Amino acid sequence: MNRRNSVLLIVLALLAASHATAQTWAPAKPIKILVGSPPGGSNDIMARAIGQRLSEVLGQPVLVDNRPGASQMLAADLMSKSAPDGSTIYISSSTYTTTVALQPKQQFDPVNDVTGVALLGNGPLVLVVHPSVPARSVKEFVALAKSRPGKLNFGSAGGGATSHMAAEMLKVMSGIDMVHVPFKGAAPAIVALLSGEVDMAILDTPPLLPQIRSGKLRVLAVASERRSRVLPEVPTIAESGMPGYHASSWHALFAPAGTPREIVARLHSEVARVVKLPDITERLSAQGVEPVANTPEQLAEFIKSEITRWGRVVRASRAKID
Repeated sequence: MNRRNSVLLIVLALLAASHATAQTWAPAKPIKILVGSPPGGSNDIMARAIGQRLSEVLGQPVLVDNRPGASQMLAADLMSKSAPDGSTIYISSSTYTTTVALQPKQQFDPVNDVTGVALLGNGPLVLVVHPSVPARSVKEFVALAKSRPGKLNFGSAGGGATSHMAAEMLKVMSGIDMVHVPFKGAAPAIVALLSGEVDMAILDTPPLLPQIRSGKLRVLAVASERRSRVLPEVPTIAESGMPGYHASSWHALFAPAGTPREIVARLHSEVARVVKLPDITERLSAQGVEPVANTPEQLAEFIKSEITRWGRVVRASRAKID
């Protein structure tokens, strides 16, 4: 056997051993999924959708631990300081990158103190208004806001949340002036919207669908690049006179930095399988969420690019944490 063939066999053997290790690792204690928002939000829905299935395949209970605060950064900080043994993981939404863009100085390094496991899914945000707002399209809403500068307000899931920055981007691109009213999560923002305390919000689709379908809230547009599969008749904001506008809500799974590769590989393998199971896919699709499950390396690059993109919005809007 020549030297080249010997090296090739060694490489193949190492790859096979790595794959086997990734498949045989199992957690020694229950797994905790940290969620940086209250129960009922899109992160919570995602965590509970995959938690039970992960418990079945990993042989340990998977517990959802809601830790709202600091625009999801409280939960992220707790995760980054946890033991890197696979027992504490964190589900984040796109708010992770918008908050970092708005407040780059965190108690932890949002890029280097975490290990990406997988981008779980991607879903559209929707622009909704209270029924008392006399606007039935984005163009009508922009015209109304321009006629009442500083009089209309918008709710968000917190300062720095994607819902905050999506509205700031709308303000910049349309030239309107609105007052930001932050809440501690999407659920209380929706309650305020339903009561008329706030006029408008750009929030995740899942928790808004019942309110839209019942007529308690009026949807004007979808914020993503493409129309939503669950609201196909609703135009995008880009279609509504603001070409180039897009904001989406994605969900990703992270582990602490230093988590061994075999643990990350096993978590990624199982999560990628779980989010593509027919019943889970159906459940997520019904909420407008498209399963993704990309690689840890792809997630790392995606996070960096999103922080850069939202950084440009922060500079243009001069947005601040309220």
